[in-house]
Amino acid sequence: MIRFGPSGIPLSCKGRTLRDGIEDIHNLGLTAMEVQLVRVNLNERYAGEDDIGRTPREIPAELIVQIGRKEDRKEVMTSALDEKIEKGDVLYSLASGIAGDYHELEDLGTLARELDIELTLHTPYYMDLADADGLAQKSVASVIWGGMLAEAMGAPMVITHLGMFGELDPKEALNRIAKNLRTVRDAYKKAKIRSRLGIEASGRTEVVGSLDEILSLVKNAKGVLPVLNFAHVHARGFGLFKRPEDFDDVLSKVEKV
Repeated sequence: MIRFGPSGIPLSCKGRTLRDGIEDIHNLGLTAMEVQLVRVNLNERYAGEDDIGRTPREIPAELIVQIGRKEDRKEVMTSALDEKIEKGDVLYSLASGIAGDYHELEDLGTLARELDIELTLHTPYYMDLADADGLAQKSVASVIWGGMLAEAMGAPMVITHLGMFGELDPKEALNRIAKNLRTVRDAYKKAKIRSRLGIEASGRTEVVGSLDEILSLVKNAKGVLPVLNFAHVHARGFGLFKRPEDFDDVLSKVEKV
């Protein structure tokens, strides 16, 4: 089924909450929405007595995306919705305007399904999965946290950009990105996140994301899907789409992967 919908809350929407956006999209006769995870700032605190034995999914008024736990004098980080919180754990919660907690995300996902709106989630727009700026670890964490939110909403896909080439050789950049995509994919599987990871084409030549680069990466990170932003593909191809056949050529190329 082909669906149409906006990225983020529509400008026509009088309210600015995610619930307002979902309802407004339904009133507009549309059937899709890309939820935007704009910020990934974290708050941290020690687990309290009321938290012990519960899971991040069960904690009210917080979106806990990471648990820090001492093991052999090292802090080991875990990101999973159903991980039991233990005494001494450090809880890291997302400061985000998307929702107050996972219960609210689940309710929003239910509302979207009732209104026949398919939700997807887009990670923060600045990514560095090639580690060109030394921020790959933070970028990988952001994509994993996005998967946790998507899982709670029942969103089938998490979409991400890839980052800049920087001073890296293109081949080295692609190898680094493929490795990090596999890390995210495996983290999703371990955390029982059913949402698929999709990588979006970019229109800027200094950013990783030409059609050929996207297709190369999905070959090297099995299970990751290509996301074709046709405006970006058109720009990256310096005006690629001039005839209807040009769209067919691109889709045929993708189908072979």
